[in-house]
Amino acid sequence: MTVTVVSGPFRRAVALAAAALLLTGCGLSEELERETNPEGRPPSSGAMPPAPATDTPAARLPDEPDDTPRCPKSGVSMSPGMVTAAMGLRAMSVTMTNCGDGAREVDGYPDIRVRGLDRELFDVTVLKGTEPVTTMDDPGPSRVVLGPGESAYTSLVWRYSAVDAATRRGSGVYVEIGPAKGAPRQTIEPDGGLDIGETGMLGTTAWQKSPSDDR
Repeated sequence: MTVTVVSGPFRRAVALAAAALLLTGCGLSEELERETNPEGRPPSSGAMPPAPATDTPAARLPDEPDDTPRCPKSGVSMSPGMVTAAMGLRAMSVTMTNCGDGAREVDGYPDIRVRGLDRELFDVTVLKGTEPVTTMDDPGPSRVVLGPGESAYTSLVWRYSAVDAATRRGSGVYVEIGPAKGAPRQTIEPDGGLDIGETGMLGTTAWQKSPSDDR
C-alpha cells in the first residue's frame, strides 16, 4: 500500500480552491458552459423536451354492476326454495312475489314445464294436486290477492327417478313456471335440479298466500 504525503502549503492551496468553488456556486457552472459552448447553442443531447402539461379529463371508471333485482313485465317474480328429500320423495316450494306497483290476483295452480340440461322438454305429467305422488295436503284453488311486495307459494312434489350423474340425463335442470295457464312463464333453476326422470309425474299445490303476508 502506497502512502502519499501532502505538504502543508499544498493542503492550504487545495482548501482555498474548494472555498472558491463553494463561493462561486452557479458562477462556475456558467463558466464551464461558456467554455464548452461559446456560441450559446442549445444542448444537442438528442432528448426531446418534455411536452407541455395539458389538462386531461379523468379516466372514466367502468359502470358498477347493478345488483337491484329486476321486475319482469308480468309484475311478479319467481324464486325456488330448497329441495327436501325423504325416502325417495322430493318436495320444493316456489315463491311468487308481486314486484309491481299494483295488486295481482291468482286463483288456481301454476303452469309448469320442465327442461333438461340441453333445454329439451321433459315428458313430465304435471298434476293439479299432489296425488298419486303423495298425500300431501293441497288446499285447492282459492282467490289470492297480492299487494305490492306480498307473495304466494306453491309446493312441487315428485318421486326420485334414476339420473345419470355424468350427463345429468333425467334431471330437470330448468323449470318454467307461470302464475296460471296462458300467463308468461319464468325460468328458475332449482338447486341440484329435479331428479324426476323423463317420464315422471310432478304434483303441485294451488297458490296460497305466504304466512308472513297472510293477515
